[in-house]
Amino acid sequence: MERKTIVVYGASSADVEPVFKDAAYSLGSLIASAGMTLVTGAGSTGLMAAVEDGALDAGGKAVGIIPKFMIDKGWLHQGLSEVIVTENMHERKRMMSKMADAVIALPGGTGTFEELFEIITWKMLGLFVKPIIILNTDNYYQPIFEMLDRTTERGFMNPVFKRLWAIADTPQQVMELLDSISDWNDVTSKILVKK
Repeated sequence: MERKTIVVYGASSADVEPVFKDAAYSLGSLIASAGMTLVTGAGSTGLMAAVEDGALDAGGKAVGIIPKFMIDKGWLHQGLSEVIVTENMHERKRMMSKMADAVIALPGGTGTFEELFEIITWKMLGLFVKPIIILNTDNYYQPIFEMLDRTTERGFMNPVFKRLWAIADTPQQVMELLDSISDWNDVTSKILVKK
């Protein structure tokens, strides 16, 4: 089987609680141990760094994609296996989506939310057909799930679109979901939203 590339979005904030960093590190380690390549935004702090460190410490490959202005600000993780430099944020996100065999969203702030909602929207439009998994560490994403439920209840989104992503509570559940995928190019990815 060809080596899968897993794109992970996540917070770059260094101020988050250890439970989030521990889960991110564990996910990186599990991705590497499964023989998959990790792709991130190449950040040197927060959950982005934790997932990168987890993969690297487990002997895996961690690729970072980062705009030049972020390197100039000193935000680049220095230990990555490979770094791809882009001109801007849009090019970074486009390249990450193009490389992804699956996308996982860790907890994060507005940047992570923006990446997650954009890739979900692209999937709704058929522009991205790979699996999307949200790691709901410590129920972080619960208010967003409630808001998404509200969008369907009030008619702003067809309920069928809630099948376009999956929810995992732990890094181990993320890997179980990835293991369960029979067709990585199926628009629904055979993954149903967990209630």
